[in-house]
Amino acid sequence: MVDLESEVPPLPPRYRFRDLLLGDQGWQNDDRVQVEFYMNENTFKERLKLFFIKNQRSSLRIRLFNFSLKLLSCLLYIIRVLLENPSQGNEWSHIFWVNRSLPLWALQVSVALISLFETILLGYLSYKGNIWEQILRIPFILEIINAVPFIISIFWPSLRNLFVPVFLNCWLAKHALENMINDLHRAIQRTQSAMFNQVLILISTLLCLIFTCICGIQHLERIGKKLNLFDSLYFCIVTFSTVGFGDVTPETWSSKLFVVAMICVALVVLPIQFEQLAYLWMERQKSGGNYSRHRAQTEKHVVLCVSSLKIDLLMDFLNEFYAHPRLQDYYVVILCPTEMDVQVRRVLQIPMWSQRVIYLQGSALKDQDLLRAKMDDAEACFILSSRCEVDRTSSDHQTILRAWAVKDFAPNCPLYVQILKPENKFHIKFADHVVCEEEFKYAMLALNCICPATSTLITLLVHTSRGQEGQQSPEQWQKMYGRCSGNEVYHIVLEESTFFAEYEGKSFTYASFHAHKKFGVCLIGVRREDNKNILLNPGPRYIMNSTDICFYINITKEENSAFKNQDQQRKSNVSRSFYHGPSRLPVHSIIASMGTVAIDLQDTSCRSASGPTLSLPTEGSKEIRRPSIAPVLEVADISSIQTCDLLSDQSEDETTPDEEISSNLEYAKGYPPYSPYIGSSPTFCHLLHEKVPFCCLRLDKSCQHNYYEDAKAYGFKNKLIIVAAETAGNGLYNFIVPLRAYYRPKKELNPIVLLLDNPPDMHFLDAICWFPMVYYMVGSIDNLDDLLRCGVTFAANMVVVDKESTMSAEEDYMADAKTIVNVQTLFRLFSSLSIITELTHPANMRFMQFRAKDCYSLALSKLEKKERERGSNLAFMFRLPFAAGRVFSISMLDTLLYQSFVKDYMISITRLLLGLDTTPGSGFLCSMKITEDDLWIRTYARLYQKLCSSTGDVPIGIYRTESQKLTTSESQISISVEEWEDTKDSREQGHHRGNHRNSTSSDQSDHPLLRRKSMQWARRLSRKGPKHSGKTAEKITQQRLNLYRRSERQELAELVKNRMKHLGLSTVGYDEMNDHQSTLSYILINPSPDTRIELNDVVYLIRPDPLAYLPNSDPSRRNSICNVTGQDAREETQL
Repeated sequence: MVDLESEVPPLPPRYRFRDLLLGDQGWQNDDRVQVEFYMNENTFKERLKLFFIKNQRSSLRIRLFNFSLKLLSCLLYIIRVLLENPSQGNEWSHIFWVNRSLPLWALQVSVALISLFETILLGYLSYKGNIWEQILRIPFILEIINAVPFIISIFWPSLRNLFVPVFLNCWLAKHALENMINDLHRAIQRTQSAMFNQVLILISTLLCLIFTCICGIQHLERIGKKLNLFDSLYFCIVTFSTVGFGDVTPETWSSKLFVVAMICVALVVLPIQFEQLAYLWMERQKSGGNYSRHRAQTEKHVVLCVSSLKIDLLMDFLNEFYAHPRLQDYYVVILCPTEMDVQVRRVLQIPMWSQRVIYLQGSALKDQDLLRAKMDDAEACFILSSRCEVDRTSSDHQTILRAWAVKDFAPNCPLYVQILKPENKFHIKFADHVVCEEEFKYAMLALNCICPATSTLITLLVHTSRGQEGQQSPEQWQKMYGRCSGNEVYHIVLEESTFFAEYEGKSFTYASFHAHKKFGVCLIGVRREDNKNILLNPGPRYIMNSTDICFYINITKEENSAFKNQDQQRKSNVSRSFYHGPSRLPVHSIIASMGTVAIDLQDTSCRSASGPTLSLPTEGSKEIRRPSIAPVLEVADISSIQTCDLLSDQSEDETTPDEEISSNLEYAKGYPPYSPYIGSSPTFCHLLHEKVPFCCLRLDKSCQHNYYEDAKAYGFKNKLIIVAAETAGNGLYNFIVPLRAYYRPKKELNPIVLLLDNPPDMHFLDAICWFPMVYYMVGSIDNLDDLLRCGVTFAANMVVVDKESTMSAEEDYMADAKTIVNVQTLFRLFSSLSIITELTHPANMRFMQFRAKDCYSLALSKLEKKERERGSNLAFMFRLPFAAGRVFSISMLDTLLYQSFVKDYMISITRLLLGLDTTPGSGFLCSMKITEDDLWIRTYARLYQKLCSSTGDVPIGIYRTESQKLTTSESQISISVEEWEDTKDSREQGHHRGNHRNSTSSDQSDHPLLRRKSMQWARRLSRKGPKHSGKTAEKITQQRLNLYRRSERQELAELVKNRMKHLGLSTVGYDEMNDHQSTLSYILINPSPDTRIELNDVVYLIRPDPLAYLPNSDPSRRNSICNVTGQDAREETQL
């Protein structure tokens, strides 16, 4: 390597110390040359061009001066005409010669000199090599005609009175005005709409035509009628408006010829201008124009950014957004890159929306379009993904870029972003509120398997409703269901609340129970003033503070409620703590309930060696003395709280010590060591000590570790949960986590089988191999053999996830066609199977479990149409599959994002309910089933008290199932009875209302399984023929239909059994005759305290966090929680 110092030449002798101090005097002899750049701009012509043309502000001043000169010349012409005395005679000399005073001539000469000099100078500066192009330009010709005669008259005085058509300068003024507007836009760096420019050009053209016609006719009629300027103006207006009174007409042939010429010019020029104006108007209608800055500063508006706007999406947004009273004065600006379709245009023309919704065609990636929408002044920006795209990842990428663009343009504008894939969520963490579709979807479908109809519960909570749906129906369950669906989540500060202010310093469970008992509100969570985390049911140890923010479920918020009989309520406050008054039960019922058996929460209660944890300690035998319901304490007694110690393995199962030791070696509790994507919340789960080899995850393939090839061979104790999906996306991870959460008892863990169309990738297998009893199988629900291998005959739930490849179709609502037909096939083959289906479009849920000749379904269809006509946003809620939680569409959760604009806590609460987020001290959603041993509780209020006093659980609703199974005789109503019932219907309804209390309590045991009135109502709504026609034929048809259905079920059963025998599977357990089509289920959110508890009711509970009850004196207990780690725990995460 060459030494660098040897390459540096030595300093010449003249570089001495004196030269360093005094400077080098010999630099002129150096080889360096000083170079000056942009010398071409230093020439005289370039400097003039810079001043007159290139520089925006100076060019604007020059054009403004030129415009003023042209107007001045037109004004001088008018002054000359007004000062001139009309001469007598009809000589042609009056056309060529006029009377012009000397001062007026001097002014016109001065204006002509300046104008001509400026024109020549600008022509020289804009010269590009073709002299004729400059000379033959119309503005240059007009300038020569108007300026040169005046300049010649300086040297030839006899020509000073020569007529010069100075009025033609109006056209030069119009040309200068157009250039001036363009320079004005450049100077202020602001683009005005092309519509404004075209309107300005049209008006100026029309004025120039009229002014030219006025001056021309007036001058040519100097040898005729001697018209003045006003008469000429009158004639031009009458002529151009095609009225033609005829009282003023030109006399000379020259003026007549001039009028003909002007009309021809107008017929050519004006249509061209109008055509351009109409074209720009149509384009403006497509693009939507602008949202003015003045409106943005004086009004409030939000911006909705979408890639394509569908009518369903638009109406869901508008109905939910404007359902809140304080948002009525807001404007919605829609920014969409596509042209408005016909349906959207028709809706936006409705006066209710046309005055509040503004559609702008543009892209969120262009600052110009964001400026049109005044994004920097917007109250919020909603960015929605297009879920109907074939490539959902590409749709997410577009959403991410839109969010980045909006954040770059308007950093202070709150962002509400909807994303589809969970792996893309971390790109938009800066957004104020984010809803990931696949996260919510899979978590909701998972909870549907253990807490029935969780999807319906969450959907009703996030929809704004007044609870008026179904109130016109004669069906009692529809009234109760519709009224309870109006419950939503609200918030209020405790010290400002009438509901909760008196519970300051008391425990959370005490406040929740007594607030429900007194006001009918359900307190579900709190948040400290100095803490951002929301705690759902923090338990009896949590003491309420005056600054706490309380979250409660109620029909309406407290601010919109009126309170009556406050004095009476205060006086009876002490007696209410024993809950005698509001229950409104008979005295003997209250006395009997004082000694009844404590409730046994089956399937969800944590058991210890002494028995059920909810039963109170007794002295003596349970058969001899039965304890009463304990009151809810104001401050929790630690010794009396029966905690579910889910971290210890003693209370998990009632097994022998040997089995317990083996089970303890099999499972552990900890955080999953591997997540398939960035941004998943860590959840404490049941895990394996060692991860399962990938070969063992395949359900239908044997390997060196096991020889099982179907689900039956594994011998699972609990029924399966099967998930049918197209691919194993990262969102499917959120289906497994809630089903393996640490608070689920090990004995209740259901095996999970993933039935996938495509094999999963290695990253996904790395994530699920730590969870117990999770398997996958490559197959499709189209194939009966695949369904039988994966264990569909003894599955508890079958979850059918909407396939991404079918989410887009040429006809929008046909995207669900394949899913609906496949599920219908499953429903016919395995009638006892609980099928939970995801659809793309909520409107298609009417086809789930479709029965064309079922009169009750037809009646529900007509009820749905009536509710939609009344303006309900939840018209589909009475469809039996939705009410039972059997069908779900993720688009129904779009309102969660919209509602977050008013309730910024809704996303956090929903994520806590679904188990997507876990906050220390926050409870979780679970359920319990009411058995015959629990019916002594009788009412919802007593159940509330029992749960709060024993386990600290807070109930939030009931899932009720009613049987509708009929025999053939019951389904047929005789002619005489039906005729008599029709006339008696009104009297029975009045008597029915009188016997029932004005509450949701109705003893369903007083009614038959399917009330005759309900059946009669269904028949009346669905009947199309005359009232008394075809009764006998209808009875025969119904009997034949029953026989046909029975034979059809037998054929399907034989088909399934033959396939099972062919595959070598046992047919034991396949119950082909178990038909669940005759039941209906629905949800009662926060029912009233006196609601009766019925057999098989499922109660939704928010159970306190078991970790919060660990004693502080035993820190080693917490630290001993097994957290599974492995050598693959720190592997690279897939982005």
